[in-house]
Amino acid sequence: MNKQSIYGLTFDQLVAWLEENGHKKSRALQVWDWLYRKRVTDFSEMTDVNKDCIHRLGEHFVIQTLNEHMRQESADGTMKFLFKLQDGNLIETVLMRHKFGLSVCVTTQVGCNIGCSFCASGLLAKSRDLSSAEIVEQIMKVQFHLDKKAEDENVSHIVVMGIGEPFDNFKNMVDFIRVVKDQKGLDIAARHITVSTSGLADKIIEFADSDLKVNLAISLHAPTNELRTRIMKINKAIPIEKLMQAIEYYLDKTNRRITLEYILLKDVNDGREHALQLAELIQHIRQLANVNLIPYNPVDEHSQYQRSERESVRAFYDTLKKQGISCSVRLEHGTDIDAACGQLRSKQIKQSTGDNLGRDSLVVG
Repeated sequence: MNKQSIYGLTFDQLVAWLEENGHKKSRALQVWDWLYRKRVTDFSEMTDVNKDCIHRLGEHFVIQTLNEHMRQESADGTMKFLFKLQDGNLIETVLMRHKFGLSVCVTTQVGCNIGCSFCASGLLAKSRDLSSAEIVEQIMKVQFHLDKKAEDENVSHIVVMGIGEPFDNFKNMVDFIRVVKDQKGLDIAARHITVSTSGLADKIIEFADSDLKVNLAISLHAPTNELRTRIMKINKAIPIEKLMQAIEYYLDKTNRRITLEYILLKDVNDGREHALQLAELIQHIRQLANVNLIPYNPVDEHSQYQRSERESVRAFYDTLKKQGISCSVRLEHGTDIDAACGQLRSKQIKQSTGDNLGRDSLVVG
């Protein structure tokens, strides 16, 4: 039979499985500790766990399923990992070093169907969702790398902003968060976890109701329907009015601040008039919103877009501030190692397929 990864179980699900197989909750505490605190890679290493339990776990589960296909390190310490899944698909995970800690950006899907016109991740259509285990294991693989360096470093922050739309893989994404938040294991603080969405309004509402208490970032990128539809095709299905209603529900329900992501594209959405339109759009929620201005990472396949000039970025920022809007400019990481999400994966797939992006299979040899 095909064994599933044990990383796919939340603690409560592990308790339930063990009880069904004749073991008490205390056994789950032991197993969980070995997985996420001692970080073993084989069940046989769980030396104080009952032998029958070890046998049953080994019959039904595996621990590792991802293989490191490639790794790149930037001059600023950013590391990009290219992992190969069991079916041969490739995903990216990025480790970033900040003054406040070590942050990992995880991927939630193989490919993406959102189709943002500036994004490297969407160059290849979604072929499947990642399981919760595959998302959790990205964190574990990065942590294993840190453990090998023996410098007592731990992943402290998580951003769910890699390849794919997290809210299009909602259940697995939520289970992932429950695993990494668990205080008996990795114990990543909820306030250190941020999930980004392109704006799936119904899921924003469901996310608000889930009471996960993690941070939410929304990719806005334009202040009007006409411009946003040009940049993000999802706006045809979910126009700004519907998105704003979902945002307002989220803010009313959670009273938590949100981040509105705004990628600056030269002569497209970076003018003073766009800043004023954006300020007007979000004026009523400005007490709980921060606009994150993002310098564009050029992508060969999207040559119609260029990075905004520094003067334009500064003028946009200043205009928002004068309108009472909280805003910041995102610090860049890993600009020398294909910083745009999806670039490394896309290049590897092109190399393995003779630049034929139309192939159905994304498997590389």
